[in-house]
Amino acid sequence: MERELIVERTRVGLRAAREKGRIGGRQRIMTSEVIARAEKMLANGATLEQISLVLEVSVKTVYRYIPAAKQRSLRDSVC
Repeated sequence: MERELIVERTRVGLRAAREKGRIGGRQRIMTSEVIARAEKMLANGATLEQISLVLEVSVKTVYRYIPAAKQRSLRDSVC
């Protein structure tokens, strides 16, 4: 009975939040603007480590959003 009450209150709260335009979950750090900034830095010769330090994300995150093939094409556009 107590569990059902908790579930119902949670659903009501989530529904109210959705009506206000809020979406659940963690906000993304890598927005399209941040990805474009990372790509520009890579094209200008920055390393993945430097990019990750500036953007305050892990190198793995940079790899996730800028695949290896795209990294090569960005680096080749500079040369």
